[in-house]
Amino acid sequence: MLIPFLESDRLEAGCDEVGRGCLCGPLVAAAVILPPDFANELVNDSKKLTKSNRQNLVSEIKSSAISWAIAEASVEEIDRINILHASFLAMSRAVEMLDTKPHHLLIDGNRFKSHLEIPFTCIIQGDGKFASIAAASILAKVYRDEMMERYADEYPGYGWEKNAGYPTVVHREGIIRLGLTPLHRRSFRHLPDQLTLDI
Repeated sequence: MLIPFLESDRLEAGCDEVGRGCLCGPLVAAAVILPPDFANELVNDSKKLTKSNRQNLVSEIKSSAISWAIAEASVEEIDRINILHASFLAMSRAVEMLDTKPHHLLIDGNRFKSHLEIPFTCIIQGDGKFASIAAASILAKVYRDEMMERYADEYPGYGWEKNAGYPTVVHREGIIRLGLTPLHRRSFRHLPDQLTLDI
C-alpha cells in the first residue's frame, strides 16, 4: 500500500505527467487530491499496472477524490519551450483546474517550477511511493493512451494504438515510410541514426 500523505491534516495534491519520452502528441498531466482514508492496494505507478487495471481504477479514483483534473501541453508548446518546461506547464494547468485548492503539491520527479503560489515537494519516483501521485499518473496515462488510440485512426501506420507515440521500432518504421505528421514534435530526434529529418 502506498503512503497516503506526506503530512496529515493538509490538502495535498499529487501531480504527475505522461508522455515526456514520446515522439509525438501532447504531454498530459494530472493532479489529484485524495481523502486521507483512501486505500486501494492496486493503486501504484501507472507503468507497473496492466492496461485493464489502470482503466478499472480511473472511475474509482475520480469518484473517491476530493478533486481531480487533467491538463495538456500541446506539441507546439513542447517545441517552443522544451519538454521539461512543458511538463511544468501541464502540471500547473492541472492544479489550476482543481475544484479545491490544495495546500501543498507532491510532484513526481526532482524538479518543478511554476507561477503557482503553492508550496511543493519533489519526490523522485513518487508515483511508486505516494497514492495521490500514483492516482495522477493513472489518470494521465489512461487519458493520453486513449487520445493516441484515436489519433492512430487519423494517422495509421505508426502503431500509436499500441505504442502511444513512444519511439518503438514500428513507430520509427512508420516515420521512415510515411514521414512526419502534424502531431510529431519537431524539436525531438525521431530517428537515432539521423541527425536531421526533412520536415
